[in-house]
Amino acid sequence: MGDRQKKTVLFEQLARVGKALGSGKRLELLDLLAQGERSVENLAAAAGLGLSTASAHLQVLKQAGLVTTRRDGTRIHYDLAGLDVARLYEQLRTVAGERVAEVERAREDYLGTGHALGAEGVDDREVRREELLTRAQAGEVTVLDVRPPEEYAAAHVPGAVSIPLEELAQRLGELPAEQEVVAYCRGAWCVLAHEAVDLLRTQGRQARRLEDGMLEWRLDERPVDTGRAA
Repeated sequence: MGDRQKKTVLFEQLARVGKALGSGKRLELLDLLAQGERSVENLAAAAGLGLSTASAHLQVLKQAGLVTTRRDGTRIHYDLAGLDVARLYEQLRTVAGERVAEVERAREDYLGTGHALGAEGVDDREVRREELLTRAQAGEVTVLDVRPPEEYAAAHVPGAVSIPLEELAQRLGELPAEQEVVAYCRGAWCVLAHEAVDLLRTQGRQARRLEDGMLEWRLDERPVDTGRAA
């Protein structure tokens, strides 16, 4: 029959991971860390948190074994403990989106809806990963990474041009005028690529976005490059 007390202890230890995931801000921090290693200061600014609050959330994630730390002088840098943590976050997001109606409504409210659909009922602004990889390798599209530079440096689609969204309007001249642009950002819940496509299209450019983003690209084991833009 087994020892009831030992079984209870086992499930309580398992619950440590669940408890660590039970915060919207901690999930947002995992979403950011899925792009690569970040300092506490950088994470706090990106998540709209005070430094002490961000540190407290990160400690909870660390105690649950979901993130690791590295010291660089006086700065502490955090990273996901492994790709399995990114998969856990993606699966949580998928299950919540399919099972909790409020999640899907909130996602649509954040990302926006009403985009044109093609003949097969899919968003005609989207490019699937396989198509992007094939066309990029053939030089048929310009791949545009609109994430912050530190995220591009951590991992990006090979050959992608780095222009953060807030700089895009002033740097349009760096993109070939006659070639289609495919923009991408962090993942399926990232709004940056949506806004980039809106901006490019208002300027008369051919533009679409990757169906999701760098999180899913990495989990799909697609090729990536690292390093800052030249």
